[in-house]
Amino acid sequence: MAFFSQIRAFLARRIRYKITRTGAAFTLVALVVGTAAALTANNLLFLIAAAMLATLLVAGFSSRLCLAALELDFLVPEHVSVGRAVPGKLFVRNQKWFIPSYSIAVEGVRDAASPSLRSGVYFPLIRPRTTLEETVEVRFPRRGIYRENSFAFSTGFPFGFLEKNAHVTLRRDMVVYPSIEPQPGFEDLLAGIAGEIETHYRGLGRDFYRIRPYEISESARHVDWKASAHVGSLQVREFAREQEQTVEVYLDRDIPPELDGWFEHVIDGCAFLVWRLSGQGASIHFRSGGFSIRQPEEGDIYSILKYLALAYQQSAPPPDPPLDETSYKLVFTPSPRRFHEAGWMEARILDPDLFPLPSDSSE
Repeated sequence: MAFFSQIRAFLARRIRYKITRTGAAFTLVALVVGTAAALTANNLLFLIAAAMLATLLVAGFSSRLCLAALELDFLVPEHVSVGRAVPGKLFVRNQKWFIPSYSIAVEGVRDAASPSLRSGVYFPLIRPRTTLEETVEVRFPRRGIYRENSFAFSTGFPFGFLEKNAHVTLRRDMVVYPSIEPQPGFEDLLAGIAGEIETHYRGLGRDFYRIRPYEISESARHVDWKASAHVGSLQVREFAREQEQTVEVYLDRDIPPELDGWFEHVIDGCAFLVWRLSGQGASIHFRSGGFSIRQPEEGDIYSILKYLALAYQQSAPPPDPPLDETSYKLVFTPSPRRFHEAGWMEARILDPDLFPLPSDSSE
């Protein structure tokens, strides 16, 4: 008895029942007919009531049999980011030897930690020992590592009296990168940084390239005074570049708990910037605490995104000084003073005031 009790408890956890309107109406009619048969002792009513109860039992058993021995697998591309719809491959296999499964729907479990499917998948028939494949659009709600992805089989076969659901949990490690989609203010920030990088690297070489008009915010050390006097306006000497544009990005994880929301905003902003700057041809030297990687020399951009996907707040000692004096430097930190003291005076520092949360995300 204890063994069968455990089996029933297991099945109760796995299968969930929902009575449809049709099922409720049919059950009500069956109760009315059964009550009338008991009160009138009419054999015909007894037969009708028995047939209706048998129909309910057959419906329950058939729908349960349809959900039995179904196996699910779900595959997504190797590189996935938050908020971006990606095509996923859904595989459903009927492991039963002789009995097909009818009217099977598959949906993602609506949970904050589970991926969401744009629409459910419906299989009218899954033959015995066969596997059906369907491509679905899937989105992941948060960054990080997904070890359990939950889905649900459901069927109303054969009469639609009961809708039965069986939850399936896939245990497979999957890393989801932060969002690389533009958020409010990100495009303007990127445009400003791209312009600063262009200005920063202009004229760092030694080979003379040309003389051109002076631009605001440029250093006066390259002003050609003879040419300026000749044309009546400031002119500067421009030199050819000797190296690729390198952007040194430092992510400070020493962020207090009250800035949890800002930390997630920083992760998204950092992911967006390194993704777009890398796409524009810049070389990224990413640093954070004890982590350091040069892209593309030591790894690709996905190595940086993977680090950002798994990053969390952590107290840290004072930051190390910049490694390359000639690189353009970008720092995300709530404590600009710590970086100024460490030698990052020329860096563009984004703190909660200069890189605030969007108004609809602030508490």
